[in-house]
Amino acid sequence: MTTHAPQAAHTVTLPGSLDEAVAALSAMPAAVPVAGGTDLMAAVNSGLLRPAALVGLGRINEIRGWQYQDGHALLGAGLTHARMGRPDFAALIPALAAAARTAGPPQIRNAGTLGGNIASAAPTGDALPVLAALEATLIIAGPGGGRREIPVGHLLTGFDMLRPGELIGYVRVPLLHAPQTFLKATGRTGPGRAVASVAVVLDPARRNVRCAVGAVAPMPLRPLDAEGWVASLIDWDGERTLAPEACAAFGDYVAAACIPDPAPAPLDGGEPGTLPPAALHLRRTVATLARRALGRALA
Repeated sequence: MTTHAPQAAHTVTLPGSLDEAVAALSAMPAAVPVAGGTDLMAAVNSGLLRPAALVGLGRINEIRGWQYQDGHALLGAGLTHARMGRPDFAALIPALAAAARTAGPPQIRNAGTLGGNIASAAPTGDALPVLAALEATLIIAGPGGGRREIPVGHLLTGFDMLRPGELIGYVRVPLLHAPQTFLKATGRTGPGRAVASVAVVLDPARRNVRCAVGAVAPMPLRPLDAEGWVASLIDWDGERTLAPEACAAFGDYVAAACIPDPAPAPLDGGEPGTLPPAALHLRRTVATLARRALGRALA
């Protein structure tokens, strides 16, 4: 067993509220917030991170549950994957519950949190494509009791970053009361890191289909053209069914958008490049996931 005690954090603060946590981070700019610690401790144990101070978020009860607000669910950033995987939460946001259930072995699901999944922004984060497909927004807590709201995609793409002293407090998710699915492929049996993942959400009120693909790029990808194409084929006033061929075509459309053919070299006569075998296999995996996810959402 390896110990990193000589380089361990010198200060550990355990605030009791979100604003106290923000104040602690503002007072100690070098401090690192920690909730479940699943990603943080992996970085510490591998020698990639040596925090000078820690601000523990585990005692902040206000961010460990959820509430209803104007047709939305306001999810606390401290919600664990295990809690989101329970039936009552699954009835609320099925795709997010499905993602939470696949987020690793029980010890990871019991400790890991929704806010940590977002803040870490790992490409394989299971909640991220679901939040992107749901078009969720983040409520950021800042110094002096300040709050601001940004789309989750802005944080994941780096368009809008957390500022000094800020924390993700809540995630606002629209309650669509419509089918939504999440599927992922892993490199081994049982819960594990995604090789590829797909979230599909139907929005009958706006008559659209939203899809996000995770793990194949540094951030979730939205194949907007494929979404618009398949939405135009659905009879929103009828049974909302599609022929298997249409679902298969949607899968291929999504996969080609997320894993495109390489651009032709300038001297090869304009012929398109060829994907290597591993990329072709990944494209087929994404196509299969997207086809199945859409089929289940429409079933």
